[in-house]
Amino acid sequence: MKYLSFLMAALLAGSTLAQSAPSDSLFNTDQVVTIELTFSDPDFWSTLTTYYNNDLGETLPADVTITDNTGTHTYPYVAIDLKGNSSYGHPGNKKSFKIDFNDNVPGQKYHGMTKVHLNNCFKDPTFMREKIFFDFCRQQGVLAPRVSYANVTMNGTFWGFYDLVEPVDKNFLDRWVDDNDGNLFKAGDNFGGGPSGGTTAADLAFYGKDQASYYDRYELKTNETENDWSDLLALIDALNNSSDADLVMQFPALWEWEPMLRSLAIDNMFGNLDSYINSARNYYIYHDATSYKWNWIKWDANESFGTYSGGPSGGNILQLAPNYTATSRPLLSRIFSDPVLYGQYVTQYCGAFDAFSNSGMDAHIDSIKALIAPSVAADPNKQYTTAQFNTNIESNISVGGGPAGGTIHGLKAFITARANYLSSALGCRTVGVQEWTSPKDLRVFPNPVNDVLHVLLPTGYSTEDLRVIDVLGRSMPVELSNGTIVFSGLASGTYILRIKGPSGQLTARVLKN
Repeated sequence: MKYLSFLMAALLAGSTLAQSAPSDSLFNTDQVVTIELTFSDPDFWSTLTTYYNNDLGETLPADVTITDNTGTHTYPYVAIDLKGNSSYGHPGNKKSFKIDFNDNVPGQKYHGMTKVHLNNCFKDPTFMREKIFFDFCRQQGVLAPRVSYANVTMNGTFWGFYDLVEPVDKNFLDRWVDDNDGNLFKAGDNFGGGPSGGTTAADLAFYGKDQASYYDRYELKTNETENDWSDLLALIDALNNSSDADLVMQFPALWEWEPMLRSLAIDNMFGNLDSYINSARNYYIYHDATSYKWNWIKWDANESFGTYSGGPSGGNILQLAPNYTATSRPLLSRIFSDPVLYGQYVTQYCGAFDAFSNSGMDAHIDSIKALIAPSVAADPNKQYTTAQFNTNIESNISVGGGPAGGTIHGLKAFITARANYLSSALGCRTVGVQEWTSPKDLRVFPNPVNDVLHVLLPTGYSTEDLRVIDVLGRSMPVELSNGTIVFSGLASGTYILRIKGPSGQLTARVLKN
């Protein structure tokens, strides 16, 4: 089964998809795991930092014992290396790092994963910006890694409390896209500064037909031996060099289009500016080898909720315009300049905005706070104090200067203020229980439904052509007659109504009580 369209995938909370994987046993439950690393090198930290500064891909072996909700797992001779760019500026020795289970011992995996990332939550007093953001993305049908937590010990010393993040690799693609044979490109780590993104931004701009011209902007993470970038160059060529008419007619068909638009909109919504919309970093694109469509994948969101300092000059992040983009971002500038494509973007923005509220998100924030608060308090190397952790979940804090200084928006306060602004700036029309409908007019009521759902169709459409689909993509046997659908025999949950007719396909989302 291919990765579901956003209308289907938006129904799937967290990691629930039809395509299961061994990693589900780790990520399906929010938890704090214990990771104990043992290095034979007594001067391991000096060695790790030297390797990082050399930037030659060197790793240091260690044994690791991980205790999670499934038991205790021990892996010998894993490969450890420090990672990160700005996050390396975290004070002291609490740096982000990777564990590669497979590098030194081929075939060795942890819950089916060859690697895990441990992020130090740089610039995030709450330790949950990335977790809450990625959870929201996946609930909206947007491809994003899953996040858990870990208390990390190195050679018997408690090193700190970390995000544990699912890697974007072939295992990820197999789990979420059900295809891992295509080309996976990662946006390069350009650090030119400012909203222009520097001189080697992964901006999807056209720099000629020689793939070598793009090597400093993107990294090919699969099929490295073939090293064939022709699909990426064709995509970039189509984006930058198509006429307006051809772009509207042909470019969306190259993508899982609606999830991609929604992904970009969510970056704007959450003020996640260390992303394509501003810095042109921290994303992957994957070319599905079966559907031949491109997929947009999130990465690195510790500066969501308006923390990134390199945004629009003098701008108020809480009132960031829904169509904000930095210069030389052709994917956005061309979408925003065309009424049809911009209308599709706004539709996706409004669909995601339905869930962006304190009533929709505060309970999840509170549950993660309860889970991690003891570990945050115990972390001797955290960047901010325990008091700042507690305060910043609710409201803004002000800290000293430097890259991690200034005003840091509180999670709940940010949602309140940003949602208030967007309510007027977007002008979204919400219906019923926030069901999404296409620009065509497919109306359903009551929603939620207990027994009988009434459907109002535009001229030329017939109820006989209507399908009811569950979250696994299966067509449900329901009784259809005279503009009604009998839902009483279906299990509680969310369903998609889909119908084809003279003006194209219409869809609506229905909640069955």
